[in-house]
Amino acid sequence: MTTVSAGTAPAIRLLDNVSEAQLRGLAAVLVDCVDGGASVSFMHPLSEERAQAFWRNVAAGVASGERALLVAEDEDGILGTVQVVLAQPENQPHRGEVAKMLVHRRARRRGVGGLLMKAAEQVARERGKTLLVLDTSSADAERLYERSGWVRVGSIPGFALLPQGEPCDTTFFYRELK
Repeated sequence: MTTVSAGTAPAIRLLDNVSEAQLRGLAAVLVDCVDGGASVSFMHPLSEERAQAFWRNVAAGVASGERALLVAEDEDGILGTVQVVLAQPENQPHRGEVAKMLVHRRARRRGVGGLLMKAAEQVARERGKTLLVLDTSSADAERLYERSGWVRVGSIPGFALLPQGEPCDTTFFYRELK
């Protein structure tokens, strides 16, 4: 595990492998986000077992080098995470995708999302990526991405469902890395 930043702010770590304790912590963040209404590919209620199964698949992608997984931690454990999907089609080796940028509700509005995004961009640069893309259905996340220099491409109405089943719009962003 490599520390990307630390201090009084949460530590941001790039995971080379994922322990059982980290799987439980990541699952807790995912379940909390779904419980809080975030449209992050899962419907409510999301069981701990299903959340852990998702993170086991992510861990396999980390082990194979297909994705980078970062976590934000404080003294109480994992409070946020983000992934950079590195494996892209043959004609897009320069591109990565930011996925599952999640912050536990106990840690929101403390700058955790911004720290995770900065670290994700740094990891993408180190892995030779010059373009990142992402999508979100969260107005709060949209503000974070725009403040961080991401460019809004547009929105698709009714693209996904919120955890309770209501349709929601999804907004797409990109960022050129220098």
